[in-house]
Amino acid sequence: SNENGVRRIKMVDERTKNSLSLEMTESLIKGITSDTSDPNLRCIVISALGNVFSAGHNLKHLAQENGAEVFSKCETLMNCMITCPVPVITAVDGLAAAAGCQLVAQSDIAICTERSSFSTPGANFGIFCSTPGIPLARCVPRKLSAYMLFTGHPITSEQALQHGLVSKVASNDNLEVELETIINAIKSKSRSVIELGKKFYHEQMDLPLKTAYNRGTSVMTSNLRIHDGQEGLRSFVEKRKPNWKHTN
Repeated sequence: SNENGVRRIKMVDERTKNSLSLEMTESLIKGITSDTSDPNLRCIVISALGNVFSAGHNLKHLAQENGAEVFSKCETLMNCMITCPVPVITAVDGLAAAAGCQLVAQSDIAICTERSSFSTPGANFGIFCSTPGIPLARCVPRKLSAYMLFTGHPITSEQALQHGLVSKVASNDNLEVELETIINAIKSKSRSVIELGKKFYHEQMDLPLKTAYNRGTSVMTSNLRIHDGQEGLRSFVEKRKPNWKHTN
C-alpha cells in the first residue's frame, strides 16, 4: 500500500513462515522497484504477518526448484534494496532467520520488538548461510557473525541492537509508534537530499578511506548545488522551516 509517502510491503504467508519463495521474492522486488521516481515516495517499510518475520528460503522449494534461480532472485532483491533511492526499513516482530535475517541486515534501517530474534541456522540443514552472512558480517562484529553462522544459535533483540543488526528495539505493543517516529523523521527531510546521501552512503562502503573522502568532498559540493541544498541553508539563516521541492 502507498499512503502519505510511505510504501508498505507486508509479507503474508504464515503457512510457510513468510519464506522467501520465488513468488515472495519477486513481489518484494516489484514493491521496492516500482515507481521509485515518484517524488511523493519517501520510504519503504517491509513487515510481515504472524510471529515469524521470515524463515528465509523454503527448504522444500530448494529441494524441488532450481536452487540457482532462488539464490539469484534473492541477490537481485538485495541489490534493489541498495539502489532504491529512498530508505528501506524492515519492521520485525518475531523471528528473522537465514535469508529473513539477510533482509533485515541489508535494510537501511531495522526496527524490531523485544520478543524478536535473529538467526542464520542454514548449516543445521546442510545449506550454509553464505549469502545471509554477507550483509550480516557488514553489520555486526566478526566474532558475532561467525558465532551465528557456525552455531546456528539465535540472538535476542537486545543483542541485535547492541551489535548493530537493528537500529531500534520497541516494546512488543509499541512497534508501530516507534516506526512512525522514524518515518516522520525521514519525511521531514528533502527526498532529493536523502536520495543523494543514500547513494553515496552505499558507494563509499566499498571504497578505501582516502578515496571515500575524495569522492565525499565532490558529493557534498554537488549537494550544495541542488535546489534543496540551497533552500536548507537559506531556511537556517532565515530561521524558518525549509520549503523542500524534493527534486534534483
